[in-house]
Amino acid sequence: MITIAPIKDEQIVAAKRVIEGVAQRIFEPEKSSVEFAASLEDEHELKDMDDLRQVYDGKLGVFLVALDGDRVIGTGALKPLEGQVAELKRLWLLEEYHGQRIGYRLVMRLFEFARQVGYKQIFLQTSLQQQRAIDFYKQIGFVEVSDYVMQAYDDDISLGITLGG
Repeated sequence: MITIAPIKDEQIVAAKRVIEGVAQRIFEPEKSSVEFAASLEDEHELKDMDDLRQVYDGKLGVFLVALDGDRVIGTGALKPLEGQVAELKRLWLLEEYHGQRIGYRLVMRLFEFARQVGYKQIFLQTSLQQQRAIDFYKQIGFVEVSDYVMQAYDDDISLGITLGG
């Protein structure tokens, strides 16, 4: 049975492995998983996960995991930006679980949290290489917006959604 819950400290390493594994297969399949994880570490790409409790504090931010039993199979997070605006982060799901509406359930839980704490808009950035993710985001109501962060990569796309009641 698939469940979605706030991440526990003992699940952080497994959540990182899910993100690293899926990202490696998308962005640098020629690298080994060890090499890819090392490059992410060198570039501080998962720095927010090293400070998870500070970045996603449970009050204005949250980090969720999708679990198949005790196994972490997916992640999704919401991080405060400013005022009534949050950022969707770290939405990753192991490929063998695609097509089961788990990503949708994760996002709906994040939207529910966002509404509870008073967010009106959510933004996200993703790579143009992730066409499946872009299609998913657009299907649930995200639209393309101008870059909302300065450190955007050239191949990134920014999307946003305004939350209804």
